[in-house]
Amino acid sequence: MPQNNLSIAFYNLENLFDTINDPNILDDAFTPDGELGWNASRYAEKLTKLSRVIAKIGKAETGTAPAILGVAEVENKKVLRDLVTTEALEHLNYDFVHHNSPDERGIDTALLYRKDVFEVFESRSYSLHIKNDEGLRDFTRDILYVHGKLDGIEVFVLVNHWPSRREGVELSNPKRIAAAKRNREIIAEIKARHPEARILIMGDFNDDPQSEAVREHLVSTDFYNPMIFLLTRYAGSLTHRGDWYLFDQIILSPNWMKAYDNPLEYVKSVIYNPEYLKEPEGRFKGNPLRTFAGDNYLGGASDHFPVYVVFKKS
Repeated sequence: MPQNNLSIAFYNLENLFDTINDPNILDDAFTPDGELGWNASRYAEKLTKLSRVIAKIGKAETGTAPAILGVAEVENKKVLRDLVTTEALEHLNYDFVHHNSPDERGIDTALLYRKDVFEVFESRSYSLHIKNDEGLRDFTRDILYVHGKLDGIEVFVLVNHWPSRREGVELSNPKRIAAAKRNREIIAEIKARHPEARILIMGDFNDDPQSEAVREHLVSTDFYNPMIFLLTRYAGSLTHRGDWYLFDQIILSPNWMKAYDNPLEYVKSVIYNPEYLKEPEGRFKGNPLRTFAGDNYLGGASDHFPVYVVFKKS
């Protein structure tokens, strides 16, 4: 029965910026005078669309919205507050955890959670120290660590947004390997204090489940990646030049998988890709309907589909 299930999700929100210029980050394009013409109307429309998506993620299996939802590409606490107080979400009792990261574009990760099912004990951000081609520090997103209680069960969540492939897959691969190793350092810290910890690693990894950084440096024998079978030639969480990718993943420690004496047991993982989130026609039919394609405003929710995992409550 749906009420015996809960879902955990991740969603890259594609540049959720407010309209106010912040001199400390590269957000000029997302202002009324910027090249994208980002204004109050477009901002409100994006919030409305994102909130309606979030309210429906996992609802078929659980009867409600996700218990917790990791997000990427959010500018600040204001956009998160604006999001959780939208008409579609305000009755769901969401709050959020957010720490500013040093990313030069000002896009951070965050964790939304329903206060009726999740209690935050502690949170912090872990920096990732990598270098660019000139040997200078490449400022990128922190890893968000949240320790809390989900439906009465103690859990640890790591929310990631790994370095992009913009300079090329091979050239940028060492940066994502470094991000994977940083996660493993945090996991080692958690396990030193809590050997039987229930851990969730989620995020936009800018890599597929079978990519080197994920497969060889993050997911070893002590973790399970339930997303590994979801990527096909015809399905993923985003597209690039006609190919599907599954950069958005939720990875589990094995204690979520136990089939007996398990208060929260893994049931399935899903790409949430209903028709209303897709390009309806033309050359890109079926792709995520994004907010912008280059400088062209399309008015969609995001260039990524959300992903989620369903658990059964005993």
